[in-house]
Amino acid sequence: MITSLSIKNYALIEKLTIDFSKGFSIITGETGAGKSIILGALGLVLGKRADLTSLKNKEEKCVIEAQFEISKYNLKEFFEANDLDYEDETIIRREILPSGKSRAFINDSPVNLQELQDLSLFLIDIHSQQQTQELSDQDVQFKIIDAIAQNIATIDSYQKVLKLYKSDKSKLNALLKKQSDAGKEQEYNTFLLNELVAVKLKSGEQEELEADFEKLNNVEIIKESIDKSIVIGNEEQFGVFHNLNEIKTSLQKIAAFSSEYQSLFERITSVSIEFDDISKELQNASEKLLNDPEKLELTNQKLQLIYNLQKKHQVTTVDELLQIQANLENSVLELGNIEEEITLLSKLNEQKTLELDTLSAKINQNRQEAIPVLSSRLISILETLGMPNVRFKMELLPSETYFQNGKDELQFLFSANKGTDFGLLKKVASGGEMSRIMLAVKAILAQYSKLPTLIFDEIDTGVSGEIAIRMGEIMKEMSAKMQIFAITHLPQIAAKGDSHFKVFKSTTNDDTQSELKLLSQEERVIEIAQMLSGAVVSDSALNHAKALLN
Repeated sequence: MITSLSIKNYALIEKLTIDFSKGFSIITGETGAGKSIILGALGLVLGKRADLTSLKNKEEKCVIEAQFEISKYNLKEFFEANDLDYEDETIIRREILPSGKSRAFINDSPVNLQELQDLSLFLIDIHSQQQTQELSDQDVQFKIIDAIAQNIATIDSYQKVLKLYKSDKSKLNALLKKQSDAGKEQEYNTFLLNELVAVKLKSGEQEELEADFEKLNNVEIIKESIDKSIVIGNEEQFGVFHNLNEIKTSLQKIAAFSSEYQSLFERITSVSIEFDDISKELQNASEKLLNDPEKLELTNQKLQLIYNLQKKHQVTTVDELLQIQANLENSVLELGNIEEEITLLSKLNEQKTLELDTLSAKINQNRQEAIPVLSSRLISILETLGMPNVRFKMELLPSETYFQNGKDELQFLFSANKGTDFGLLKKVASGGEMSRIMLAVKAILAQYSKLPTLIFDEIDTGVSGEIAIRMGEIMKEMSAKMQIFAITHLPQIAAKGDSHFKVFKSTTNDDTQSELKLLSQEERVIEIAQMLSGAVVSDSALNHAKALLN
């Protein structure tokens, strides 16, 4: 419950501090006195957006502070989840600076507006004429039925599964699209891959093949040159090897005379050894050379395959072709993995579908059982509010769609009079009827769920007399379990309150201000009498006011 409200420099309020008690509180005042200003200030505390027009004095900041008793609201988990200090007496403060910037605090910890709005759902429900029209909204109707059906925990479980189901479904659809797109290219990619694999490429192979091709293609001239070199080197009388040995023998004779000659001898010896080795290698090379047209053709074919692939893939090396082959292999493998993932996600989705169907069936069953209870209680309350022939027709329509609260659609129809057909609430119910229906709904919900502080903003529009008295009695009964505020113009309702606040304007030195005052018993009699008869209070109005209060 809200225990106090402090307002500074907001609209027509310069400074105001007021304490509230539990039970049923009444707020009255002439039109334009400032009741909407009080609600506006509360709205800022609850996270509504603000602007500079909120400031009475544009040079000073606006500060609105509300204190709430929340020990029975089970909000410790909320505070922990949002990293806030929990206090049974929680203070929410909102500041609007002259610069236009806004700041919000919960127990002196800065918070953003979303956190403030999330917390406000547990604290205050401001019910206005505009919200009465929300009764025609299917989501609101479901919330009413589900509260009576005790479906909250089941719907919470359902929504957790639904979130996972939608996530997996989204992944599955993305994979299926990827598979479809990849499938269009897969046949061509497989052909390219097989073409590369068939060639059995190796790094450095092209250079080796090109060297082999040159040898095989010029085998005759190579053999002729090598053999001629062997002959020149090894001819018995005039060959290079014979002449080198002659030089070596001549230098050996003078090597002992000088280190210079010794060095020359050693060098020619080295040359002789090297030439002997070259001669042997030439001999081996000559013996290996064979005229092999078949091998030449195979080498040429392999090279042409490589050249064609390089041209096709617009590269110049075998290593680049090998990289393309690896990429194609990964592409084919990835598509195979996609198929495995699709199979896995499909199975998970089937499991989630079974869970959702089971939970939605339970939700539906609970709703089917709750609808007659809701209809009966609504009719019972509304009969006492001047609607003796009211009827409701609530039907659950099965759907294959997974909505946020199950698989049901709802047809919520209403008839106020005998002989009239059922119709949609927003089309056939008057403003006064909608107000009474909403009050009946809130009265029923108060028995099934822990509603926050309720503020009824002129819910009595379109009613009077005995109906107004009964509306006041219903709100009075609700206040036994929760804090209720009623902003009203009807004395019959005002008289039912445990405490009575009056909003009024005062003018000082050409400055108009709105003020809120807790009325004493005597002041309350006069206020209700004025509501009955106007500014001039008659004795009969006073007596009537006292009778209402008693």
